[in-house]
Amino acid sequence: MTIAQEILDKLNAMSKPENLSGMARYGIKTENRLGITMPVLRKLAKETGKDHVLAMELWHSGIAEARIIAGLVAEPEMLAEQQMDGMVKDIDSWDIDDQTNMNLFEKTPYAWKKVREWIIRPEEFVKRTALSLIACLAWHSKSASDQQFVDLFPLLAEAAQDERKSIQKAVSWAIRNVGKRNPRLNQQAIELAREVQKLATKPARWIASDVLRELTGPAVQRRLGKKQPQKLR
Repeated sequence: MTIAQEILDKLNAMSKPENLSGMARYGIKTENRLGITMPVLRKLAKETGKDHVLAMELWHSGIAEARIIAGLVAEPEMLAEQQMDGMVKDIDSWDIDDQTNMNLFEKTPYAWKKVREWIIRPEEFVKRTALSLIACLAWHSKSASDQQFVDLFPLLAEAAQDERKSIQKAVSWAIRNVGKRNPRLNQQAIELAREVQKLATKPARWIASDVLRELTGPAVQRRLGKKQPQKLR
């Protein structure tokens, strides 16, 4: 028996189908899903350790929880660009999207390139993965410059007109995370939201309102008041 099959057997043994209805209420796709919670998956991934070949085998199983573990045990430096393109086409639920970005995609040397390629694609979860990846890079990247995010603003403004709710929420998340990096980006993200607001479509109005509510709010402004702005480069 392969290690991948052993892990799949463990996952099946841990199955909690009673959790699926609750997950569905949060918009998580429940097909090919076992109902296992994230703390359990993280523990199993930690016990497994890093193994890129294993990660790809788990991903190709098609089981949602196995794909989340794949993102946790994969080795970013070994992930080929073609593998990323193949994986993103398999993503069909926002939680797999977010977990794969946070645990794997954002750590690869192709992250910024894939943002630009995927954000203009029509497929819902390919586009959403690009937007989620921006949010993750804004949240975690220590090396990214302000200008790298500002250069994405036209693409974010274009995506803000998408009628799909999952895209609208991801656009808002991306802009809000960029706007929380430092005072300069906060002001630029607020300006972007006001420009989006002028588009006057229902999706754009909702996104702008959501962004402005948080980025101009006292909690964010108080926290950013303690930060020094990063120089554009």
